Amino acid sequence: MNRFYLNSKILLTLLSFLLVFFLPYKSRAGVEVPHFALPSAVDGSTIDISQFKGKVILINFFATWCAPCRIEIPELIKLQDKFGPKGFTAIGISVDQNGSKLVKRFAREFDINYPVLLANAKVTRDFGGVSAVPTTFLVDRKGNVVKYYPGLINRRVFENDLKQLLK
Repeated sequence: MNRFYLNSKILLTLLSFLLVFFLPYKSRAGVEVPHFALPSAVDGSTIDISQFKGKVILINFFATWCAPCRIEIPELIKLQDKFGPKGFTAIGISVDQNGSKLVKRFAREFDINYPVLLANAKVTRDFGGVSAVPTTFLVDRKGNVVKYYPGLINRRVFENDLKQLLK
């Protein structure tokens, strides 16, 4: 009986992990994306979310020290390459506290091909209190948040959702 209890506890832990980190779920569906204007980590210019009006946007909160983020970012780069010409953009928002130099170096190291911005307390609060990274939001062409993805997400999940919105 003790062995059964241990095995079922391991199974429940594994299932919980998979649900949290690999399956996206809808959150804030139909809610307009919070407005933000944040500094670019690369050149210091201010990037306003309204610049992307009419595009499908994947907003990814990340940190340079985050191992799952380092796995996910190359996948986001591929998505930008594939879907960028079809009206899509990814936007990375760094929650790093160590300043823009670190994030700028990180963006260059990974050769990130989409805007990389520096978060402030307001933007993380406006997105519902981003408490873990990576955390990603999918925004449709009308400017509504249609999906919320906690944790590391497989690129195919993003691709399937993007294909639906880019039709």
